[in-house]
Amino acid sequence: MSSDWGNATDLVCTSCERRYAPGEAVYTCPSCGLDGILDIQYDYDAVRHLLTREHLAAHPDPSHWRYLPLLPVAREAARPLLPVGWTPVHEVAPLARYFGLRTVYVKDEGRNPTGSLKDRASSVGAVRAAQAGRREITCASTGNAASSLAGQSAQLGLHPYIFLPAQASQSKLAQMLIYGATVFKVRGTYEDAFRISMEAAARWGWYNRNSAVNPVLVEGKKTAGLEIAEQLGWDPPDAVVVPVGDGCTLAGIYKGLHEMQRIGLTSRTPRVIGVQAAGASPIEQAFRSGQSLHPGPSQTIADGIAVGTPRNWRKALRAVRDSGGTYVTVSDEEILEAMRLLAQRTGIWGEPAAVAGVAALAHLLERGAISRSERVLLMITGTGLKDIPSTLRASGSAFEIDASLDAVADMIAKRDAPTPSPAAERTTR
Repeated sequence: MSSDWGNATDLVCTSCERRYAPGEAVYTCPSCGLDGILDIQYDYDAVRHLLTREHLAAHPDPSHWRYLPLLPVAREAARPLLPVGWTPVHEVAPLARYFGLRTVYVKDEGRNPTGSLKDRASSVGAVRAAQAGRREITCASTGNAASSLAGQSAQLGLHPYIFLPAQASQSKLAQMLIYGATVFKVRGTYEDAFRISMEAAARWGWYNRNSAVNPVLVEGKKTAGLEIAEQLGWDPPDAVVVPVGDGCTLAGIYKGLHEMQRIGLTSRTPRVIGVQAAGASPIEQAFRSGQSLHPGPSQTIADGIAVGTPRNWRKALRAVRDSGGTYVTVSDEEILEAMRLLAQRTGIWGEPAAVAGVAALAHLLERGAISRSERVLLMITGTGLKDIPSTLRASGSAFEIDASLDAVADMIAKRDAPTPSPAAERTTR
């Protein structure tokens, strides 16, 4: 066990199950290549004595670094300045009443420094890069992973090289640029951007932050699951609903929840439920068919989960199956309605990908995947500031008036006037 890797003991291939010592296989399994995504294992007996309820209750750090014994970094490693994690869990009675559920929680990841859950992964990846003496770091992204990498890198003096599909969100692009990243807009798809980032990392020796290949990124994301257990008083919800693109986020959250049970801090692991956009749902299709994953289209307004060729699909399928969960898809129209519903019932503004769990609740109830007597937690993975055009599609437009109170009164009267039904219109003709 290398002290540079904290309490990590092994990296296990999710395909062939071969084990490697920390540092022996930095990214994927040498035998399996990109199919050989690695999973980091720890000395859980040691962690059990380091992470106790008493230790955490007395811990002064309200960030995801409070779980350092379960992260693959050295204790003395330099960390980014801004705290990541410990995002709030809210019980939202208005949503529970709307859906007829006993209890609904939301975990608002938009409170992270760059506005998304991806800060958890990028902070751990940036620390590992700095530990390895790398000054350059790269990733391909549809937006949030890249903007979080840029923000975390700025705090550690690293320089990020980012590859985006040409149609990436302008809000997310602005974040990357203001943090000082070098950004390449690739004329092509996310898959093209991913391929070039992988080739660039290999050619120039840049640290590879792509969650599709780097196992430490799941470890950062799992801290959301660790937090859920602690924030709910060691009594996890019955189900946790997670938006899914590549599969890394869901796999990480499940791992955190399961590790809390493994070290004895909780008595059970919740069901983990994955939600994909109907226009980008290869993992859901693999789950439903019981077959291996087949790449598909990535056509959805929810750019954060618009992944046609996910690479963490094995972890994502295993997490849902092992926890007794399921997968479901939602349409773009349902996502837009969920943006409105969440904002107007809770005051939380999520981007399209972030609200996929809200959009899925009605489907899950109809299928019996959750019951009305259960406690359900929805992961809201990023702020609505990430996607202004979709927000305006969901919210409608402002009223343009002359500068008078009469104009205000006229507009209010028009807004509140009942809309005639088709039957009433036929009667008056």
